[in-house]
Amino acid sequence: RVHGEVKSVLKMGSHYIPPINFGMVEEDLYRSGLPNELNFPFLERLHLKHIIYLAPDEPTQQFLNFVDDQEIVLIHLGKEVKKNPWKPISEEVVLSALDLILDSSQYPIMVMCHLGRHRTGTVIGCLRKVQRWNLTSIFEEYRRYAGSKVRLLNEQFIELFDTDLVRQPQSPPKWL
Repeated sequence: RVHGEVKSVLKMGSHYIPPINFGMVEEDLYRSGLPNELNFPFLERLHLKHIIYLAPDEPTQQFLNFVDDQEIVLIHLGKEVKKNPWKPISEEVVLSALDLILDSSQYPIMVMCHLGRHRTGTVIGCLRKVQRWNLTSIFEEYRRYAGSKVRLLNEQFIELFDTDLVRQPQSPPKWL
């Protein structure tokens, strides 16, 4: 009964619920954890073209159906990664994600992993290095989303990330 009531309230348009750890990184570039069906009306309003999914596990069938219904291209970069939650994301995955993020023809775009903390935070932290943010600001943003679950290996990865490996985009976003 409650489930049906929630759906009817959402259909009336009075509530839009963002996914866990949702944030706007730059104009038309967003981050979050994996959304559930309560978040779908909110996501519809973003008119996403692409989603970069960094988690090693498969997204839920509900989410796959939503992506298909909205004609969003889902790019699952995390599936080649072994499921070791303590191992930082690979440089190859970060560079692939940044290739997509730095191509404005992919926008609006969202970067996500299971909870929007570690893999997403590492990719966004490396993006901030490309944008020439100072490390203090990068780590503050990473920690804001990671909460009490900060992983020093991820911060070390961001600090040592070589921005010279990032390809210069043909159609960069205006904020770059």
